[in-house]
Amino acid sequence: MDQFKKAIAEPGVAAIIDFWATWCGPCRAISPHFERLAEADTSGKVKFYKVDVDSAAPVATECGIAAMPTFLAYKDGTVFETVKGADAGKLEALVKACAA
Repeated sequence: MDQFKKAIAEPGVAAIIDFWATWCGPCRAISPHFERLAEADTSGKVKFYKVDVDSAAPVATECGIAAMPTFLAYKDGTVFETVKGADAGKLEALVKACAA
């Protein structure tokens, strides 16, 4: 939990967290797209993380994750945007908003 809180609170950097599960088909479908977006981002303003809801259940519970995949974007430790579901267009828009 401490590692998670540190990641989302880094000053001047947005953190996009992909909450996923190994058994979730839509999670597996969107995962390569999330990874490509992470590799393509050169802004230095965004960090990308994945949280397996089964192995990190306390983090998922604290964040109120009820469906997967869910992408939460944080700035200065506060959620400012949420994308639920495997929607590539919304995920791309989220990354652009974080990098702006």
